[in-house]
Amino acid sequence: MDLPIPDLALASPVTVHQPASAFAPLVFASAHSGRDYSPAFVAASRLDAHRLRRSEDSFVDELFADIPALGMPLVCATFPRAFCDANREPWELDPAMFDDALPSWVNTASPRVGAGLGTIARIVASGEPIYRGRLRFAEAEARIQSCWEPFHAALTGEIEAAHARFGACVLIDCHSMPANSLPPRNQVDIVLGDAHGTACAPAVVLAVEEVLTQLGFSVRRNDPYAGGFITRHYGRPRQGIHAVQIEINRTLYMDEARIERLAGFDALRHRLARAAAALATRVATLEL
Repeated sequence: MDLPIPDLALASPVTVHQPASAFAPLVFASAHSGRDYSPAFVAASRLDAHRLRRSEDSFVDELFADIPALGMPLVCATFPRAFCDANREPWELDPAMFDDALPSWVNTASPRVGAGLGTIARIVASGEPIYRGRLRFAEAEARIQSCWEPFHAALTGEIEAAHARFGACVLIDCHSMPANSLPPRNQVDIVLGDAHGTACAPAVVLAVEEVLTQLGFSVRRNDPYAGGFITRHYGRPRQGIHAVQIEINRTLYMDEARIERLAGFDALRHRLARAAAALATRVATLEL
């Protein structure tokens, strides 16, 4: 059964929260906290809206909402990860999801596609299939052009602006991780991903780690999250562009089953703002 192309009428697929004036060469991004679920998309899914939301990095955009007031931009996708994943290559698609043949240039063999988590996901994070039937390639094309491309155009613009202004840029790629992604006896607050040292200079990820540790967070690097497409694509340290992925343990701020903020949400938001301010000061001392 072919599924109709859902309504793509989003107010805007990306929101860029700009500072009044730029203070530091840092850019923050949240690609997975979008929650603009169109009724047509929900209707095309075999899941209800609550189960679709399990793929979100819920409320991460709110956790970092103080960033612009500190003099740094925050780029946020408004579309849901289950609808289109901005942390993938633009054309990672599973041919089994489509009723028509995919163009030869589409990446159909990546590990993400095999896991059901391509640019257009086959499953939500809990493993449940999203769709009642197959899509048409035109649907994927429409989502990528109307969501993925504007998000990355905005992010690229902010990175280039920071690089031009300061001579370097540090991208902080903000995400959250489910508690069950870590062994029960090996939980940490934050996992930093630098693509095993290829996405940023060692001094940059060390600065992020030390700032977070000094504020009482337990931190680990690259295990189990070393960085996705955004971190690996934008991180070009030899060109003065550094990228670090931050995965925040959801038990710090939300009830995962109910998708609700915990009482300590605002306290964590303020703590992360303190970390960002301290990092901005540290980065100013680095040779990037």
